[in-house]
Amino acid sequence: MEAWVTFITEVGFPIAVTFYLLHRIEGKLNQLIESIHSLPDKM
Repeated sequence: MEAWVTFITEVGFPIAVTFYLLHRIEGKLNQLIESIHSLPDKM
């Protein structure tokens, strides 16, 4: 059981940071995709 607790504490933080950053980047990527799709209409 101690091995699991150690594993979660060592690996859990990087996983949490990764999910947080992916969540933040997702919104910006959606804006970028919308901009690219609307580009031909503006030209």
